[in-house]
Amino acid sequence: MNQAAFAQALFQPALPCPPGLHTWNGSDPAARFNVYRNNVVVSLRDALGATFPVVQALVGTDFFQAMAQLFIQAHPPRSPVMAGYGSALPDFIAGFAPAASLPYLADVARLELARVRAYHAADAEPLPPQSLQAALADPQQLPQLRLRLHPSLQLLASPHAICDLWAAHQGLLQMAEIDPYRAQTALVVRNGWEVEVLEIPAASAACIQALQQGDSLLAAASVDPALDLPHTLALLIRQQLITHISTEA
Repeated sequence: MNQAAFAQALFQPALPCPPGLHTWNGSDPAARFNVYRNNVVVSLRDALGATFPVVQALVGTDFFQAMAQLFIQAHPPRSPVMAGYGSALPDFIAGFAPAASLPYLADVARLELARVRAYHAADAEPLPPQSLQAALADPQQLPQLRLRLHPSLQLLASPHAICDLWAAHQGLLQMAEIDPYRAQTALVVRNGWEVEVLEIPAASAACIQALQQGDSLLAAASVDPALDLPHTLALLIRQQLITHISTEA
């Protein structure tokens, strides 16, 4: 039996049962295959619901499951590790016509995906406060400083209120208080076992992104003229996001 044909039939309900299947008790292979196909799709649909609970809450369970089924057919899993499944869902939602009335839905999905990535990111110890203070207090090396940031740190800028929409579904805000069309930039980071979502200024996000890319502190501070550098550094220190400091590229 061709494995590719089996996999294709598994995720395309319009296709017939692949030839060459046999059952141990003589029952109808097509009936058994349909049961197996349904179980696989339901499991993947549930996995997507667990990864994107706010998206599911925003559109309702029935809509989400119907959308998820179409997504599964278009994007079957490529790995047995389900933690990474659904990485293509935000882009799928962006092009999904029935969801067009919720233009913020794709970015909410991107935020939830960033939370998953932050949760599974590598561990790293924050730099001791005294090391930070010594490095930041030296005016000669300050412009050349390069900061290595925590591996779990994720940034997401959106023209929509993604932080507020996420917070409302954690019971931290009321949906009636939210203007979903207010632009927000999210910083996502794992703190211990908890993943936090923080709204930060766009200029701070631009600076942090430059630092992630290996730019010096001086170069990162010059990315956006609206940057409040002391506020941004205080944020990184408060959240224990700086794991290494050097003056080398």
